[in-house]
Amino acid sequence: MKVIFLEDVKGKGKRGQVKNVPDGYAQNFLIKNGKAEEASKSAMSQLAGKQRAEKREEAEELKQAQTIKTKLEADNTVIELTAKAGNDGRLFGSITSKQIAEALNKQFGIKVDKRKIELHEPIKAAGFTNVPVKLHPEVTAKIRVHVEEK
Repeated sequence: MKVIFLEDVKGKGKRGQVKNVPDGYAQNFLIKNGKAEEASKSAMSQLAGKQRAEKREEAEELKQAQTIKTKLEADNTVIELTAKAGNDGRLFGSITSKQIAEALNKQFGIKVDKRKIELHEPIKAAGFTNVPVKLHPEVTAKIRVHVEEK
Protein backbone atom coordinates (compact mmCIF):
# COMPACT_ATOMS: atom_id res chain seq x y z
CA MET A 1 0.00 0.00 0.00
CA LYS A 2 1.31 3.45 -0.90
CA VAL A 3 1.25 5.95 2.00
CA ILE A 4 2.29 9.55 2.60
CA PHE A 5 4.14 10.00 5.87
CA LEU A 6 2.70 12.80 8.03
CA GLU A 7 5.62 12.62 10.48
CA ASP A 8 9.02 10.96 10.71
CA VAL A 9 8.88 7.21 11.44
CA LYS A 10 12.25 5.78 12.43
CA GLY A 11 13.50 3.27 9.89
CA LYS A 12 10.53 3.71 7.55
CA GLY A 13 10.33 7.25 6.18
CA LYS A 14 10.44 10.97 6.73
CA ARG A 15 7.60 13.51 6.81
CA GLY A 16 6.24 14.23 3.32
CA GLN A 17 7.75 11.10 1.80
CA VAL A 18 5.65 8.69 -0.31
CA LYS A 19 6.52 5.00 0.13
CA ASN A 20 5.16 1.51 -0.39
CA VAL A 21 4.68 -0.34 2.92
CA PRO A 22 2.92 -3.61 3.77
CA ASP A 23 -0.90 -3.28 3.94
CA GLY A 24 -1.22 -4.51 7.53
CA TYR A 25 1.52 -2.21 8.81
CA ALA A 26 -0.05 0.76 7.02
CA GLN A 27 -3.62 0.14 8.24
CA ASN A 28 -2.92 -1.17 11.74
CA PHE A 29 -0.11 1.17 12.76
CA LEU A 30 0.67 4.10 10.48
CA ILE A 31 -2.84 5.25 9.54
CA LYS A 32 -4.41 4.26 12.88
CA ASN A 33 -1.84 6.33 14.83
CA GLY A 34 -1.95 9.31 12.46
CA LYS A 35 1.62 8.85 11.27
CA ALA A 36 0.65 8.41 7.62
CA GLU A 37 -2.30 8.58 5.24
CA GLU A 38 -3.19 6.61 2.15
CA ALA A 39 -1.66 8.05 -1.01
CA SER A 40 -4.86 8.87 -2.95
CA LYS A 41 -4.94 11.36 -5.82
CA SER A 42 -6.34 14.13 -3.61
CA ALA A 43 -3.76 13.46 -0.89
CA MET A 44 -0.96 13.53 -3.47
CA SER A 45 -2.14 16.89 -4.86
CA GLN A 46 -2.37 18.31 -1.32
CA LEU A 47 1.19 17.12 -0.67
CA ALA A 48 2.42 18.78 -3.87
CA GLY A 49 0.70 22.03 -2.83
CA LYS A 50 2.27 21.91 0.64
CA GLN A 51 5.72 21.30 -0.84
CA ARG A 52 5.34 24.28 -3.20
CA ALA A 53 4.26 26.49 -0.29
CA GLU A 54 7.24 25.35 1.81
CA LYS A 55 9.66 26.12 -1.04
CA ARG A 56 8.11 29.58 -1.42
CA GLU A 57 8.47 30.25 2.33
CA GLU A 58 12.10 29.07 2.29
CA ALA A 59 12.87 31.37 -0.63
CA GLU A 60 11.25 34.28 1.24
CA GLU A 61 13.30 33.55 4.39
CA LEU A 62 16.50 33.42 2.32
CA LYS A 63 15.65 36.75 0.68
CA GLN A 64 14.98 38.37 4.08
CA ALA A 65 18.26 36.99 5.45
CA GLN A 66 20.17 38.46 2.49
CA THR A 67 18.60 41.92 2.97
CA ILE A 68 19.49 41.85 6.67
CA LYS A 69 23.03 40.80 5.73
CA THR A 70 23.44 43.86 3.49
CA LYS A 71 22.25 46.11 6.34
CA LEU A 72 24.59 44.49 8.87
CA GLU A 73 27.65 44.60 6.62
CA ALA A 74 27.15 48.24 5.58
CA ASP A 75 30.10 50.51 6.38
CA ASN A 76 28.09 52.69 8.77
CA THR A 77 26.82 49.71 10.82
CA VAL A 78 29.14 49.56 13.82
CA ILE A 79 27.72 48.52 17.18
CA GLU A 80 29.01 50.84 19.89
CA LEU A 81 29.31 49.43 23.41
CA THR A 82 30.99 50.80 26.52
CA ALA A 83 32.47 48.88 29.42
CA LYS A 84 34.78 49.49 32.34
CA ALA A 85 38.36 48.58 31.57
CA GLY A 86 41.77 48.56 33.23
CA ASN A 87 44.91 50.39 32.15
CA ASP A 88 45.88 47.81 29.54
CA GLY A 89 42.50 47.85 27.72
CA ARG A 90 41.24 44.60 29.22
CA LEU A 91 37.61 44.75 30.31
CA PHE A 92 36.31 44.15 33.80
CA GLY A 93 33.85 41.41 32.84
CA SER A 94 33.03 40.78 29.18
CA ILE A 95 30.66 41.57 26.30
CA THR A 96 28.29 38.68 25.52
CA SER A 97 26.15 37.84 22.50
CA LYS A 98 23.06 38.96 24.44
CA GLN A 99 24.50 42.45 24.89
CA ILE A 100 25.40 42.62 21.19
CA ALA A 101 21.88 41.56 20.16
CA GLU A 102 20.30 44.16 22.46
CA ALA A 103 22.61 46.92 21.20
CA LEU A 104 21.91 45.98 17.57
CA ASN A 105 18.18 46.25 18.19
CA LYS A 106 18.53 49.52 20.12
CA GLN A 107 20.95 51.28 17.75
CA PHE A 108 19.74 50.07 14.34
CA GLY A 109 16.30 48.49 14.94
CA ILE A 110 17.45 45.11 13.60
CA LYS A 111 16.24 42.18 15.69
CA VAL A 112 18.61 39.21 15.71
CA ASP A 113 18.31 36.29 18.10
CA LYS A 114 21.31 36.08 20.46
CA ARG A 115 21.76 32.39 19.57
CA LYS A 116 22.43 33.34 15.94
CA ILE A 117 25.39 35.49 16.98
CA GLU A 118 28.34 33.09 16.79
CA LEU A 119 30.58 34.55 19.47
CA HIS A 120 32.89 31.67 20.39
CA GLU A 121 33.99 33.39 23.58
CA PRO A 122 32.90 36.71 25.10
CA ILE A 123 34.76 39.88 24.09
CA LYS A 124 37.22 40.76 26.86
CA ALA A 125 39.23 43.60 25.29
CA ALA A 126 38.42 47.11 24.12
CA GLY A 127 38.57 47.90 20.41
CA PHE A 128 36.99 46.62 17.20
CA THR A 129 35.92 43.00 16.78
CA ASN A 130 34.28 41.24 13.81
CA VAL A 131 31.51 38.92 14.95
CA PRO A 132 29.83 36.37 12.62
CA VAL A 133 26.01 36.16 12.62
CA LYS A 134 24.30 33.11 11.10
CA LEU A 135 21.05 34.53 9.69
CA HIS A 136 20.13 31.46 7.60
CA PRO A 137 21.81 28.11 6.92
CA GLU A 138 23.15 29.62 3.67
CA VAL A 139 23.70 33.25 4.83
CA THR A 140 26.32 34.39 7.35
CA ALA A 141 27.05 38.08 7.97
CA LYS A 142 29.88 39.78 9.84
CA ILE A 143 29.06 42.69 12.14
CA ARG A 144 31.60 45.04 13.63
CA VAL A 145 31.49 45.67 17.35
CA HIS A 146 33.39 48.60 18.86
CA VAL A 147 33.97 48.40 22.61
CA GLU A 148 35.03 51.64 24.29
CA GLU A 149 36.45 52.12 27.77
CA LYS A 150 34.33 54.05 30.25
